[in-house]
Amino acid sequence: MEPRKIEIMDTTLRDGEQTSGVSFSVSEKLTIAKLLLEELNVDRIEIASARVSDGEMQAVKKITEWATQQNLIEKIEVLTFVDEGKSIDWMMVSGAKVQNLLTKGSLNHLVHQLKKTPEQHFSDIKKIIELAQKNHIKTNVYLEDWSNGMQNSKEYVFEYLTFLASQPIERILLPDTLGILTPSETFQFISEVREQFPNIHFDFHGHNDYDLGVANVMEAVKAGVNGLHLTINGMGERAGNAPMASTIAVINDFLKDVKITVKETALHKVSKLVENFSGFRIPVNKPIVGANVFTQTAGIHADGDNKNNLYFNDLMPERFGRKRKYALGKTSGKANIQKNLQDLGISLNDDELKKVTQRIIELGDKKEVVSQEDLPYIISDVLDSEEIERRVVVENYVLGHAKGLKPSTTLMLKVEGVLYEAHAQGDGQFDAFMNALKKLYKNHSKKIIPNLIDYAVRIPPGSNSDALCETIITWKSETKEFITRGLDSDQTVSAIKATEKMLNII
Repeated sequence: MEPRKIEIMDTTLRDGEQTSGVSFSVSEKLTIAKLLLEELNVDRIEIASARVSDGEMQAVKKITEWATQQNLIEKIEVLTFVDEGKSIDWMMVSGAKVQNLLTKGSLNHLVHQLKKTPEQHFSDIKKIIELAQKNHIKTNVYLEDWSNGMQNSKEYVFEYLTFLASQPIERILLPDTLGILTPSETFQFISEVREQFPNIHFDFHGHNDYDLGVANVMEAVKAGVNGLHLTINGMGERAGNAPMASTIAVINDFLKDVKITVKETALHKVSKLVENFSGFRIPVNKPIVGANVFTQTAGIHADGDNKNNLYFNDLMPERFGRKRKYALGKTSGKANIQKNLQDLGISLNDDELKKVTQRIIELGDKKEVVSQEDLPYIISDVLDSEEIERRVVVENYVLGHAKGLKPSTTLMLKVEGVLYEAHAQGDGQFDAFMNALKKLYKNHSKKIIPNLIDYAVRIPPGSNSDALCETIITWKSETKEFITRGLDSDQTVSAIKATEKMLNII
């Protein structure tokens, strides 16, 4: 039996833009529209509400111009209103050819907001549909607050659906406007509607107020719905809409009797672009598109993955254009580190691996996040430090920097087991540290501190982590020139570590 086709309508540019604080520019809307239709391959997109603003009109014009050229104009939809044809006039100017007409799907909304009878409302709707048809505009009809209508005024809903069944419309759109449905109610209500009107195309539009958006969508599909309304990253009013990425994964993995055209591999790319344009950040643990959802943290999980992929499920990251990662931190253990070393093409012996693991644990205890890009720096620092005998130890220091005063350092140095202390000021914290160090060596040592001739700070290229920076200092004495490196999350501390290595070399 051929799987049943489910239409996916994306409403990020309309309902998603109703997220508090979000407003897309004209060029951003056009870019998102192109990605949704050409790369993500959704069936339809709802791009705006009619009569909102001049900016909205400009955006719709740009999108409809492009869509017309690409023969995609019938995939572009606009939310309209029962407003005596003003929305239709707006659409004529904008170039849009499909309206999603917002009407009342509950007696509660009809009586208290419009203060009209069902007959009056139906008459107004009929006129709008006729006007749209006359101007070659196709009509889909939203039953706003439909879920409440099914719970509390079912007779009205079915009276309304009977009326719509006689009208020249394309689809009926059933929104859970306030996100009040449970999965069992969603299945029951969609089933009732489908049974009464088997030949009408119904879309389900779920909201996520109780975090049941995906579950409700799943039940709507099981009950026989023809289309779904989703948004990228679950954007939308209040708690948002049913999210695109999770819904697509659920359909593909758990609802085998239906088919969709959405390309999983494009989900992450589109989600990140919408995140950048909207400023609406994706939670790191958001399924499919979150930064951490394909990252194993516990060392036992990485070990299990090495032993027949014990901690894998069907949500393989490659499906979504992503890659599995193994976090580096206090719980990661040797297995996580080995996974990252494999990716980098680096091999360590057991003793070296143990020392590197210990350093990563120490960073984790300081609540630092270590990335794969940081790993070569840590290895270099650990192994380099092991080669240097620590006869001189920077035991303690206090760095001070206050407005109106020169930076200062109080330094305690242990040399061959003997403690020395000095205080100095400088043009910066590290300069003050060096001045204190020079004072100690002048008073207590015959050795001369080499000249600092170059000082460079860098972070691992490509790293998104703020955990580590590496300070590389070039020193010049009377007989030689050499380099030492220090690694720490704090720039000044990493420079002090590099300086300590220098003191043990001279």
